[in-house]
Amino acid sequence: MKTTLTLTLLLISASFAADTPNLAGTKGNVGTGEQPKLVHRLEITKPGVYENFRVDAQGKGGNIVKITADDVTLRNCEIFNGSGNGVGVFGERVLIENCRIHDLLSGTFEDQHDAHGITGSWGDVTIRNCDISHISGDCVQFDPDRKSRGRVTIEHCHLWAGPLAEDGPGFKAGQNPGENAFDSKTMPDGERCQLIIRHCYMHGWSQPSQIQNRAALNLKEHIHAVISNCVFDDNEIAIRARGPGGRGNAHVTIKDCAIFNTQIGVRAEDKIEQLKISGMGWGPGVKSRIERHNGKELPGFESNGDHDAAPISELISKPTP
Repeated sequence: MKTTLTLTLLLISASFAADTPNLAGTKGNVGTGEQPKLVHRLEITKPGVYENFRVDAQGKGGNIVKITADDVTLRNCEIFNGSGNGVGVFGERVLIENCRIHDLLSGTFEDQHDAHGITGSWGDVTIRNCDISHISGDCVQFDPDRKSRGRVTIEHCHLWAGPLAEDGPGFKAGQNPGENAFDSKTMPDGERCQLIIRHCYMHGWSQPSQIQNRAALNLKEHIHAVISNCVFDDNEIAIRARGPGGRGNAHVTIKDCAIFNTQIGVRAEDKIEQLKISGMGWGPGVKSRIERHNGKELPGFESNGDHDAAPISELISKPTP
């Protein structure tokens, strides 16, 4: 009888675990392990796995970690204290995982210059289980040069902004730097760049800040974006989906996400041609769910399955210390 009861409990437990959806945010350890190798810049010119580096840029600019090789994995690193980009990706089939990237500040709060967490060329790039914050540009931006095509996948990441704990070069404690969690730039035509963002937690992109219209996701130009199972909290705009015009014509699909404490949940701009929303969970503190800006007609707009979001504590993973 005892054996049967134990087996039954194990089966119930396994079933519950299998049915529990993946939470948004990082999972497990992020950053370096024991005895990391301290460097001040890292240039990766050959394929391989590069891990457990503590990269203190000592205030220097440029691409602090520069990847020019194909087939590279950058894992369990901390990249910080620079006035340039944390990681510049210029190779194909690149995986960045379990990395903590922070305190990349250029210019001043009043006269901000871009310093991104991860940037570079569109390719087969995957960013997984990373924590990126306190940057004066975007946590992730592809491609500032608008010269590449490809795919970027971002999954189980914590992309956030918040007040600085102490003074930094050109910035003071309490100021909240940064533009967006993600920003897309592409070639103006041809094959669309593919963007997948899933199971990410994005918060803190609110005012006062360095820019107007601060958004967690600034989805623009020639992309096809699929955003799924993400949680947004404390943002001016959670998702800014931008249609034809000077900033391109994004195609955007949003599935099974949740938005909390936000001025505008989804801002549909410039008569965006394709915007499809399904299974959106709306939490407390959202002042406007969907707004249309610069044109009321949305030829490819669909929205269904709206519901009250579960408590945010049930949707996000416990932050890694």
